[in-house]
Amino acid sequence: MQRASNRTVTVDLTYGDEYFGQLGPFEVELGWWSSVDEVVARAAASAGVPVLVARLVDGRSEEPGHGGRVRYHAEASERPRALDPRPPEAGTAALLGPAERRAAWATPEGLRSALGWAEAELAAVGRPAAGPARQIRTWNLSGLLRLPTVTGVDAWLKTTTPAFNAHEGEVVALLGGVDRTLVPTVLAADPSGGRLLLDHVPGEDCWNPSAGTVADVVPRLVAAQAALAGRPDDLAALRDRTPRALAAQLTALLDRLAEETDLTPEELDRLAGFAADLPGLLDRLAACGLPETLLHGDFHPGNWRSDGGSTVVVDYADSCLGHPALDGLRPRAYLGPEAWQHHAAVWAEAWRRHAPGSDPRRALELAEPLYHLSYALRYQEFLDHIEPSERPYHEGDPAAELRAVLACGPVSGRR
Repeated sequence: MQRASNRTVTVDLTYGDEYFGQLGPFEVELGWWSSVDEVVARAAASAGVPVLVARLVDGRSEEPGHGGRVRYHAEASERPRALDPRPPEAGTAALLGPAERRAAWATPEGLRSALGWAEAELAAVGRPAAGPARQIRTWNLSGLLRLPTVTGVDAWLKTTTPAFNAHEGEVVALLGGVDRTLVPTVLAADPSGGRLLLDHVPGEDCWNPSAGTVADVVPRLVAAQAALAGRPDDLAALRDRTPRALAAQLTALLDRLAEETDLTPEELDRLAGFAADLPGLLDRLAACGLPETLLHGDFHPGNWRSDGGSTVVVDYADSCLGHPALDGLRPRAYLGPEAWQHHAAVWAEAWRRHAPGSDPRRALELAEPLYHLSYALRYQEFLDHIEPSERPYHEGDPAAELRAVLACGPVSGRR
């Protein structure tokens, strides 16, 4: 499928209890629904006042999450003088009304509260905000805003839902205690509120990493993970995504799959067989000699950031306790065959240094179905915690990952 490079956007504008109708439709260049920087700019120009996007109201596309026609709810930062308020139609009022499982930052009040917290924390560390925040991203998993400060160095406010995400400030502290240069600087954290204030990390996201970048960042993460593996008490608060925990979670999920996915009876039978055979696979994986440790949880190159020197790893919302081969496998979907082979070799050599006598290459091979299982469970976790309008982002993902599990072949064949 040809991926759309843009989307057609309409925006329902409110200010407090007043509704000011729809802005648009207008085209924005970047197709990802969660990217709202240009949406905010176009809506603000149309309304004549600053605005912030609260949430996605509706999205329709051949590829959910990207392109197509998208509708947002935005809140004006001040009352629009050039527009007249009006009663919303019944359907619109229902769409803009409350909903179960709505993210805290996906409401005007939640946005204002998060920004107020960030501005107070910046002032407390001697870096007061020097202008309005620039909203970069918002969706069911997180919100991201960039705040200018009087020092000339920006800060970033990230919001997540504590119910199903790691306490990122605590994860950064764990990794930073081993390698300070591997992680961003946390300026403030509110774990119970799902708020994190970070210093700007210069450079670019490494979507197409060089061999040198891989050789820099991968061994450093492995070294930190190996060091933390020897400190189980420090990892006790992490969500348990170890291989045996994944197996137990699959067993619990199997009863739901017939009603909640389009998996066929034959596929469901094969998944039940996979679950029955998992104990033997887990024993073989354990025999590879790699320790369970802190995982980044989404260790793809887009979460590596480099200025041409040392690389920093960002975005720890998916962090957990698990088998390191799951992080080792994550970049494969983002790399060409040659680059993947280089990454795998670097990763395996790093683990051989830190776990003498281990077999990291074999661990990568054995862990492949567990890798897909872990993402099937994670996507299901998203669906269980987000409001209905956000479900198109992830609706078919658990089934797709479980089909990838089956595509790995019989567990008995992974000797």
